[in-house]
Amino acid sequence: MRVYLIGYMASGKTRLGQELSVLTGYQFVDTDEMFEERYRISIFDFFERYSEDSFRKIEKELLAETLNYRDAIIATGGGTPCFFDNMDFIKRNGTSIYLKMGLVNLIDRLAAVRKKRPLLKNKTMTEMRSYIKSQLEEREHYYSQADFTIIAGNINAAEVLDLIPGIPRTR
Repeated sequence: MRVYLIGYMASGKTRLGQELSVLTGYQFVDTDEMFEERYRISIFDFFERYSEDSFRKIEKELLAETLNYRDAIIATGGGTPCFFDNMDFIKRNGTSIYLKMGLVNLIDRLAAVRKKRPLLKNKTMTEMRSYIKSQLEEREHYYSQADFTIIAGNINAAEVLDLIPGIPRTR
């Protein structure tokens, strides 16, 4: 069984994925980490040198590679479900969980690290707020197609497992 975690950047996909991996014994896969390890470049630097379009094409290929993992918790990039047919792919090949987080919480989380986030790097706080709000509105159509929606922030991994039928718990 593959469990795909989707949601906006900084919504907690990696943290929750790691916790779910421990509880289930499933392998943890982070598609952003796959990218950086394979191409030996940070996503930030890749955006600087190339383009978002180039990144999204590679991201789609990496998503397809998740089929190589039979039992895995997979954290996707924030935009992954929103390009090409990626959300359809996710729905066909696993259980999807949308980690939904409110605008204010996302801004709080992203304010300190925006220089490391390619889509936020040169934005003022006002511009960042407007940009995140706009992106959330655009992406909600994709995110809301997930099998489960969980309000992120103080979510407990054990509670998430209770939602997913057929997933084992080793702890």
